[in-house]
Amino acid sequence: MTKTQAKHADIKDMSFERALKELESIVTRLEKGDVELEESIAIYERGEVLKEHCDRLLRQAEAKVEKLTFAADGSPKGTEPLDP
Repeated sequence: MTKTQAKHADIKDMSFERALKELESIVTRLEKGDVELEESIAIYERGEVLKEHCDRLLRQAEAKVEKLTFAADGSPKGTEPLDP
């Protein structure tokens, strides 16, 4: 864990939706350009950690997605990994 990640340890327990919402808020604040330099740096760093967290959660979700397989008669017979 990097120093920045350790500084923002609360992020590791966030849901994807909550992390994404906070990340969007940070982007909006930075785009407006009315944030002081020091605060801009701090929230940018938090945004980076939020982005990494969201990416990790998305990869985990993709790994869990499976494709249903069907028998010749159309009845479900099981699952197999979804092709990327």
